[in-house]
Amino acid sequence: MPTSRPRTILASAAAIALAAGAASADIAEYMDFFEPLPALPPIPADNSLTPEKIELGKMLFFEPRISASGVISCATCHNPALGWADRIPRATGHDGQVGERNTPTVLNSGFLEAQFWDGREPDLEGQALGPIEAEIEMNMTLEEAIARLNEFEIYREHFAAAFPDDPDPINPQNVAHAIASFERTLNTPNSPLDRFLVGDVQAMTDQQVEGMKLFVDAGCVACHNGPALTDSNFHRFELPGSTDEGRFVVTGDEADMFAFRTPTLRNVAVTYPYFNNGSVAELHEAVQLMGQQMLGQDFEEDELDALVAFMHALTGDMPKIEIPALP
Repeated sequence: MPTSRPRTILASAAAIALAAGAASADIAEYMDFFEPLPALPPIPADNSLTPEKIELGKMLFFEPRISASGVISCATCHNPALGWADRIPRATGHDGQVGERNTPTVLNSGFLEAQFWDGREPDLEGQALGPIEAEIEMNMTLEEAIARLNEFEIYREHFAAAFPDDPDPINPQNVAHAIASFERTLNTPNSPLDRFLVGDVQAMTDQQVEGMKLFVDAGCVACHNGPALTDSNFHRFELPGSTDEGRFVVTGDEADMFAFRTPTLRNVAVTYPYFNNGSVAELHEAVQLMGQQMLGQDFEEDELDALVAFMHALTGDMPKIEIPALP
């Protein structure tokens, strides 16, 4: 039988499927552990989502001139063609420096309750400015970035439109709010799992359904739950040869040594390589390693195949955006 539910999750999904004759009572019981991805994540009270902010945020996301070299932007590491990540083990930034950690995808990041592998920022607004200032990423002070944006009439116009009540709208907080607004639109609904949950019984293959059941029975759902399939909590996970101390760097609490935020499993099949240092390139290997470390079990080959098949059912529709023409 399935493991105990970590929380109540969209009980209506199974009811819809059953009413449509799309699932047996057995499958419906498993479906109760999942929920379709909403079109939008929660919107903070102090940063309403407006078309003007989204458009400005998109420009800033692709703007390389707010980096010291003039060639690195947010999109350098969060490439739309690569699952909004970079598909290399560890991010490469200013002057070719290689960071300590793998680039997480920005897809569905508005659903996360903590940002970065170590959770050092609680939300997208807090996350947005960090890469600009980081010496090994974009390596530009916020003062320099603001001065550079002020050089362009089009940015003065866009900031004024996005923040009409601000007499001096080109400032760090508004940069963060605009980028965060754009990132909240980068969501991937309509995956095979999402369609299956609302009654499309043919949206997932038999193997994917078996993988979904095993995902629950094995206990994976204890940490990978909610709309983004992550609890946004921190768990100890050690990789061979890694010296990254994880959340301990943020809190100084020994209990957080080698603890990292649970990654989202949405689009996991297209956001490789895996884990905080990108040391695992293949999804079968990543799933087996998780089973060993977090669940204390080795999956059989057919179980691995089913789990990986299920994870392919978590790939949703990619955001359709037009790359902005920058000034």
